Amino acid sequence: MIRTVIWFIYFGLVLPCTLPFLPSAKRRTHLARYAFVQRVASAWANSLLRLAGVRVNVTGREHIPANEPVVFISNHQGNFDVPILLGTIDKPKAFISKIEVNKIPIVNVWMNLMGCVMIDRKDRRQSLKAIRSGVETIKDGQSMIIFPEGTRSKGGPMAEFKAGSFTLATSSGARVVPVAISGSYRVMEETGKIRPATVDVTILPSIDPSTMTQKELVQTVEQQIKQIVEGV
Repeated sequence: MIRTVIWFIYFGLVLPCTLPFLPSAKRRTHLARYAFVQRVASAWANSLLRLAGVRVNVTGREHIPANEPVVFISNHQGNFDVPILLGTIDKPKAFISKIEVNKIPIVNVWMNLMGCVMIDRKDRRQSLKAIRSGVETIKDGQSMIIFPEGTRSKGGPMAEFKAGSFTLATSSGARVVPVAISGSYRVMEETGKIRPATVDVTILPSIDPSTMTQKELVQTVEQQIKQIVEGV
C-alpha cells in the first residue's frame, strides 16, 4: 500500500515538471515534434515503471521497421501497458484512447502533441472523424498503438479483437506490428495495489495489411498474440 500511495503522489508531482518542455515541443513540426515528445514521454514512463518496481523484458525489437510509421497492435492486460510501451519501444508513437483521458490536465496536452486519437464510444460520428484524423497522423509519419480488445483483460482470457480498430492500418497502408504483453496485470489489476512485477513484451514480425483482407488481418494478429500470451 505504501508503494501505491508514493507512486500516485509522484505521478501527480512529476507532471508539472514536464511543463518547461512544452514550448519546445510546440515550436516543432511533424516528425521533429513526434521525436521530441517521444523522448519526454519515454523518460516519464520509465520513471513510473522504476518507482513501481516493474522490470520489462523485450524481445523482437528488430521486427520494428525503422524508417516508416507503423501500427502497433497489442493485447491489453492492465493500466501499466501504456507506460510499458511508451518506455520500451524506442519509436515515436501515439495511442487510440478514450475521450475521457482528454480531461486529465497536462497529460491531455502531451497526448494532443503526440497525435493521440481520442474516441467517444457513445458518438459514432465523432469516432469516425477521429479515425480519419488518426489515418492522416500516420501518413504524416507518426506510428500508432492500438488495443483492439477495447478494455483490459486483467489477467483473464484475451477478449475478441474488434475489426474496426484495424481501420487505421488498412486505410493508411502502414505495416502492422503485433505486440504481445504478458504479466502487466500483476502490477496493479491482480491485487488492486501497485507491486513489483516482471513483464514480457514480445514484438512479432510486421505484416503488410494489403496482403490480406481486414478480416484475415484481424484473425492473424489476434491468433499470433494469443499464442504467446495464452499458449493457444
